[in-house]
Amino acid sequence: MSKRPEYIQLAANEDVNSIRDRLTFIRGTRILLIWPEQGTALTRKLDLVLVQREAKRRAIHIALVTHDEQVIQNATDLGISTFETIGSSERIRWKRGRSRLFTSRDDRPEDAPEPEELMEVASRVKNQKRGTWWRALLGRVVILLVLIVVLGGTAYIVMPSATITLNLSQDILTSEVNLTADPSARDVNIETRVIPATILRATVQSTSSMETTGRETLPDTPAIGVVVFTNQTPNDITIPAGTLVSTTAVTPVQFRTMEEKRLPGGTGENVDVPIQTDEDSIGRQGNVETGLINAIVGELEDRVSVRNLTPTTGGESRSYRFATEEDQQRLLSIVRGQIQAAAYAEMQQTLTEAQTIVIESIRIPPNGEREDWTTFSHEVGAVADTLSLDMRATVEALAIDDRFARQIVLADLAARQPVGLYLLPESFQYSRGTVIEAQPDGTAILSASGQAVVTGELNALQIQENIAGRSPQEAMTIIARLVSLAPGTTPEIIIEPDWLPHLPLLPVRIQIVTAE
Repeated sequence: MSKRPEYIQLAANEDVNSIRDRLTFIRGTRILLIWPEQGTALTRKLDLVLVQREAKRRAIHIALVTHDEQVIQNATDLGISTFETIGSSERIRWKRGRSRLFTSRDDRPEDAPEPEELMEVASRVKNQKRGTWWRALLGRVVILLVLIVVLGGTAYIVMPSATITLNLSQDILTSEVNLTADPSARDVNIETRVIPATILRATVQSTSSMETTGRETLPDTPAIGVVVFTNQTPNDITIPAGTLVSTTAVTPVQFRTMEEKRLPGGTGENVDVPIQTDEDSIGRQGNVETGLINAIVGELEDRVSVRNLTPTTGGESRSYRFATEEDQQRLLSIVRGQIQAAAYAEMQQTLTEAQTIVIESIRIPPNGEREDWTTFSHEVGAVADTLSLDMRATVEALAIDDRFARQIVLADLAARQPVGLYLLPESFQYSRGTVIEAQPDGTAILSASGQAVVTGELNALQIQENIAGRSPQEAMTIIARLVSLAPGTTPEIIIEPDWLPHLPLLPVRIQIVTAE
């Protein structure tokens, strides 16, 4: 696997001198210049020429990540690779760039001499004597031997190859920062950790109901009715007031006669007597159906029978519900939640693809509610089984672009990068936390975190130059000095042909790869 490039993030309107200063301590590697998301830099072709010259002077191979059409055109003219993303720069081969300029033959001066005119000056005439045949043969043998030696030496130098596999040290780097989402900010500020934010507003209406919890109980009322007493003897019988009659159910209901009555003598004679429920049976339980009152309590039970030909009525257990202040507050909290949820769904429709609503910032501001927008169906203390609320309110929320937050977290990780290790951009993972504090001026402090893998830095060109022609043991010692290897690992060296006692003499014939 080829060595990963180093990344330089350009700021908007950054000039050539700044970039050349940043290349001062870099040599013999690949550099990926990353243009800013907002704004641009190095728009003049001369700017890229100066950067390219500085890079070549330091044996640096450069490429660009930019969307600026002018920069892309200038880079194409200069043979510099451009990419839309960091990922595409790792998949596509980089251009080598122009190193020299050549003049066309059409630019040849008109007064330049022809080759024939220079023949007398450029050519020399030698008079050679013809040698004997054995000298000619000896010359051919010598030439053949020289050719064999040259070809053999060339093969010895060029043909051998080697593959060295390294296990680079790796670690996970984490970062947690607090960001300020500021609606007045126009661009991200990595140093102060400020990102732009947008205040969203939506006015929503909602209605809800709930059962009231207030209870008031009044004295129960007795049930009244009429029963018919039937004489079972030939004699007159007096039915005293207060005579108890009852049902014969599992839980009997008792009634008392309300006045005294005379029952004429003779079997089958009857008389109507008004009744009402006894004190122990007051309430709704005293309302019984026809024919259920069929028993007499007391001394008359063997001489008289009783029956109610009509239901008893009027028994009532009186209690009612009413609205309390707690009911209103509970219902108000429910409707507020419904309004915020509806407002969130409405705000989602107004976002751009890059924006995200900070859930914790959704709120109804103090001026978002009005008395004429809040209507309860009943006042506190009013008799009602249910309480309804129709409410309208304005909801506010902060929307941010997580790409800005990612830039700040990634920059903080890069600042924490240990010496000798470099960060793998594709391993970067970002996570936004919660709102820590909401300020009166509309700003909010958010938490954000990220992590990425950092691995040992690999300068393949330097290793190749230092170990060319060395024995495998010497190469291992040199590599251990130049590269941060994973603990407990050693380089794996494979030489072709395997009988060769040392690594190839040409550095380019040594391939450096890293184990996944």
